[in-house]
Amino acid sequence: MGLFVCPVSVIRVAAFVDGFNLYHAIDRLGRHHLKWVNVRALCKQFAPDPHCELGDVHFFTAGATWLRDSCRRHLQYLIALRSVGVTPVLGKFKLRKRSCFECGHSWSFHEEKETDVNIALHLVRGAFTNGYDRALLISGDSDLVPAVRMVLEDFPTKQIVVIAPIGQRYSMDLYNAAGGRTNCRKMKQVHLEQSLLPREVRNASGEVLATRPAKYDPPG
Repeated sequence: MGLFVCPVSVIRVAAFVDGFNLYHAIDRLGRHHLKWVNVRALCKQFAPDPHCELGDVHFFTAGATWLRDSCRRHLQYLIALRSVGVTPVLGKFKLRKRSCFECGHSWSFHEEKETDVNIALHLVRGAFTNGYDRALLISGDSDLVPAVRMVLEDFPTKQIVVIAPIGQRYSMDLYNAAGGRTNCRKMKQVHLEQSLLPREVRNASGEVLATRPAKYDPPG
């Protein structure tokens, strides 16, 4: 009679990536080539258990349409991400005005809208539709705390792993909401270096879908 082996259940993992948090964290490093990162491969590094199955990867962002070069790079990147199975979720920028009450000077600026709300909604919806057992949340935005608390209170068997973007400290509110040290990770440069997209991203037929912008070329 053969030896009975107890089957190990698969841990279904979904990822929710705050694109602005990640972009600005990399930008502060001054290592622009790391912006050409394969977000799916990056998330896979935080789900290394052989029983983990990485499913949906959502990337939350918005395009700076008034900056031509930046917008062009952004579009190339989104095409590249879609080709590796990442789903972009787009917010928007809103033009706002501010004034100095002392001197009367006014100025305009663009404010990013909807990203934190979109992340919270997708995180909660994924829990209610049973879309994951474990969620990877790459963000340092404490505005996401209520969504994290709701998921863990209503679905105590689910796990949320908070990943602090490169060079950032944890949001302690997020850290505590997720359950502390056992459910929090810090992103390192090696995670990004090992997850870069190729210069030319091609489909199965060999057609070039997206090309790495020259600004994102590796040093040397």
